[in-house]
Amino acid sequence: MVPERIIGRYTGNKRGPLLICIGGMHGNEPAGVQATDLMLKMLEVEPITNPDFNFSGRLVGIRGNLQALMSGDRYVEGDLNRKLTRENIDRIFASAPNSLKAEDKEIYELLSTIQKEIDDYQPERLVFLDIHTTTAFGGIFSIATDDPESVHLAVELHAPVITGMLNGIHGTSLHWFNNENYGPNTTTVVFEAGQHEEPLSVNRAIAAITNLMRTIGCVKSEDVENRHDTLLIEYSKGLPKVAQLITTHRICPEDKFQMQPDYKNFQKVKKGELLAHDEKGPIFASADGLILMPLYQKKGEDGFFLIRRIEY
Repeated sequence: MVPERIIGRYTGNKRGPLLICIGGMHGNEPAGVQATDLMLKMLEVEPITNPDFNFSGRLVGIRGNLQALMSGDRYVEGDLNRKLTRENIDRIFASAPNSLKAEDKEIYELLSTIQKEIDDYQPERLVFLDIHTTTAFGGIFSIATDDPESVHLAVELHAPVITGMLNGIHGTSLHWFNNENYGPNTTTVVFEAGQHEEPLSVNRAIAAITNLMRTIGCVKSEDVENRHDTLLIEYSKGLPKVAQLITTHRICPEDKFQMQPDYKNFQKVKKGELLAHDEKGPIFASADGLILMPLYQKKGEDGFFLIRRIEY
């Protein structure tokens, strides 16, 4: 049975921001869907246990790639979160919907659903939280755009913030959900909640949603339990508050890319260190830094990222 695109929605008794949480942009990353579903259920019962609770705005949960979520694969024919470009989206919406295949159909339905939610609520402020997980263990982190407000929201998630990623990857939610395409006061942040199959990834995603709702004014600080902050702060201990992309190692299937085993997110690497192999031979680190998202799955377009700590 195909799941619904909409996970659910919760509308407060006061006007406020429209927060759209997207989970499952990659089908092997269900934690975001599970966390958003649980958050919506908790919001429904909160006024019962806390009569003074007020929610300003609306929270909408949306599943990204339905077909991939059903199969548990990263994608069916191509990475949905690398296809959100103006050229590609214009082509998709100019085509007959019944002629679209796999991820093109997903994009058509996803963006159409989002637009209906925006048209229905007519928010003055629009915020997107795109929740992911990684194949590697190690620290959690968030990814911001170059917009200072995106960096601000990411920092408030109490996870390391990675900047400069828009130059290292293309066609992602960070590239598409912005002021240019959705009008003023649109902000997007990505949260990487941990390893795909790690149970705590769901808990950390719930904490991130909670913190974001507090930061943008959907809920009051006194209604947020300290455990949400503590969970994220503890897991980010010793990691950089803000880091910047150095380089991305792009790959394609014919490269036969193979990462060296046991690398974790934020692990230190030295220039010249052996990181991986492909059909051309060994691949060495191009600079001193920290490794991020080393690829330990069959599907993917990025072998690894190198980042460096910066002052904030």
